[in-house]
Amino acid sequence: MNKKFYITTPIYYPSANFHIGHCYCTIVSDAIARYKRLDGFDTFFLTGSDEHGQKIAKKAREAGVTPKEYVDKIVDNAKDLWKKLDISYDRFIRTTDIDHVKCVQLIFKKLYDKGDIYKGEYQGLYCTPCESFWTEAQLVDGKCTDCGWDVQLVKEEAYFFKLSNYQSKLEKFIETHPDFIQPESRKNEMLNNFIRPGLEDLCVSRTSFKWGIPVTFDKDHVVYVWIDALANYLTALGYGTDDTTLMDKYWPADVHIVGKEIVRFHTIIWPIMLMALDLPLPKKVFGHGWLIIDGGKISKSLGNYKDPREYIEKYGKDAVRYYALREIPFGNDGNFSENALISRINSDLANIWGNLVSRTVGMANKYFDGSVKNKKCNEEVDNNLINEINSLKSKADKLVDELQISRVLECTFDVLRLCNKYIDDTMPWVLAKDETKKDRLETILYNLFEAIRVTNIILMPFMPESTQKVISILHTTKNGFEDAHYIDDEIFTVDNTPKPLFERIQSEWSRFYFTFRQILAIITLVIICLQIPTVIYLVNTIMK
Repeated sequence: MNKKFYITTPIYYPSANFHIGHCYCTIVSDAIARYKRLDGFDTFFLTGSDEHGQKIAKKAREAGVTPKEYVDKIVDNAKDLWKKLDISYDRFIRTTDIDHVKCVQLIFKKLYDKGDIYKGEYQGLYCTPCESFWTEAQLVDGKCTDCGWDVQLVKEEAYFFKLSNYQSKLEKFIETHPDFIQPESRKNEMLNNFIRPGLEDLCVSRTSFKWGIPVTFDKDHVVYVWIDALANYLTALGYGTDDTTLMDKYWPADVHIVGKEIVRFHTIIWPIMLMALDLPLPKKVFGHGWLIIDGGKISKSLGNYKDPREYIEKYGKDAVRYYALREIPFGNDGNFSENALISRINSDLANIWGNLVSRTVGMANKYFDGSVKNKKCNEEVDNNLINEINSLKSKADKLVDELQISRVLECTFDVLRLCNKYIDDTMPWVLAKDETKKDRLETILYNLFEAIRVTNIILMPFMPESTQKVISILHTTKNGFEDAHYIDDEIFTVDNTPKPLFERIQSEWSRFYFTFRQILAIITLVIICLQIPTVIYLVNTIMK
């Protein structure tokens, strides 16, 4: 194996338990990592937590615990959430990990010795929740651009990183590497709003709080958030240690997946850090949009969200994964709605995928005692389905490389929809009545099983639990990406009565409406019953 792939999520800030927005980014990254592993890439998938800073120190103080005790509890909660969502990370890095602390101190000292970091005094507008400094011009109605909270005027001694020295080099790199910042709109925003107007040197240390990584040569200072946080992508690979095996294999990163609110840190500060360290830059930074609830960003500060476990326990992990991956084109903002989740489960997972598996298995059991071979009694109508089966993998490869994850699922479900149309067109139930058409009937079912098998392979990175159920139903061993094409000599021996992949779910409104109709029917029946004696009396009177 000589193909490598290194993918990262941002390291999340554990000031409160993680919400569905964290799940969104992590599920997408996990699906991409799984896809690449199955496609033969030696893959490293990194996620983690960014645990230092003033806000964490304040939260811990209010809770009456140490900052480390405070974040430990939230990190344990996060790891449990990732386990429940089948997140297959290779490392969960914490900025409190000893190797990370040493790596950050090494980087800070290197940049200082090189003259890229110098001591000065900082005065600026600071947002504590976002751990970000802003200029007056960047504020919106005098408040933080990202979270809308009030900012404070901060003045203190600090070390600064000379971003300005690298402005022209960064601008040239972005212009000559058009795929570095994606989507395109994010690149235009970074160039026009932040880089071309002129980069200011960056404050990279603080003295007003102590919950951070100490600067080795000046104990009054702790490293400020972004050098600490961004360095995690190197720490995880052993940068600065005696063992450079992972660094040599995986760097540079193939893609950093981040929320759009931190694109500027990953496409300005991070590449300049790497330039100053004489390291290659990552191949791509992709800034995805936000999940929106009731028209506003999901926010720990606002507390406008449920624990994601509620959705997982109620609907299943794969249903939540599918919704996150399918509902919103990756890169755009999108509204999170429980009703939309239910709709996706019913329309796609139950009606299209689950129903197709159940219908095909049911016909195999009814007509061939559960064992289906390819009798190769083909007709013209088969060609379109077989062609779509054979082209699916190459379409998916291209779309994954472009990070069009929603489109991968759309194309896969298009094949499943085509299968349902194929059933309507070939009418197996009619062929079953004619003994001379038995070979043709078995060929049709074989083609359907092949479509189910190949689409199942493509769906494995996205819904790992449900696709394993399909494998157990089909009893097939052809489940690798190398098998994601039409094979004409398999034998499918299927279960007699497998459980449905997904049950249809009624929304709260549907349940209420159904209950209301039941009550109304009962009331109507009671009224009718009460009227029966009167009706009998009238009939008898008329008959007399």
